[in-house]
Amino acid sequence: MNIAYIDGGTYYHHDTFHDPELNPYFAANIYAPELYQTDLSSFDALYIASRQDSDDLLFNQEKILHFLDAGKTVVVAGDNAAEQWVPGAQWTDEPVNFWWWLTPGEDSGLRLAAPEHALMRTMTLQDFTWHHHGFFTPPDGAVSIINTTSGGSVFYEDTVSTKGRLFVTSLDPCYHHGSHFMPAASRLLRGFLPWLHRQ
Repeated sequence: MNIAYIDGGTYYHHDTFHDPELNPYFAANIYAPELYQTDLSSFDALYIASRQDSDDLLFNQEKILHFLDAGKTVVVAGDNAAEQWVPGAQWTDEPVNFWWWLTPGEDSGLRLAAPEHALMRTMTLQDFTWHHHGFFTPPDGAVSIINTTSGGSVFYEDTVSTKGRLFVTSLDPCYHHGSHFMPAASRLLRGFLPWLHRQ
């Protein structure tokens, strides 16, 4: 699968894309403000990296939807205001417990919701576990892969809202990987990107 990396122009986007371990999984790097004028016909998937200017993504909503309507795949990482431009995305804020693991007996609040999903043949719940900023309520028919104990989803697959395939997460792996902290975020990318590339 040819994956285009949608880059918001920050250091953590740059460091993630240029990581020698991850770079082979990307066919191209597209600067988000230039997405509207980019020919996407040679790509099978867009990986929209975490923590971008949501105005750029909202501006490109029609182009992204056209890509999905061609039966292709879009991955939307966290803190991108997905509820403003992703079909079916409904968002709920939750207080963030950044350092839950420093408190004896504290719980991350995350649970594996779809152990039978193909992605989970090569990944574990721990690869998705650092902290979360809230949760999505997936549309009817979508599959939540990682849930919160409060009942929402932090990572889901949606093949019902468009003719394509959407992966939507509230997690922000590129931010943490590119900032060089939070090992679980790096594990998520090292597990998910090779899997996506094989699809």
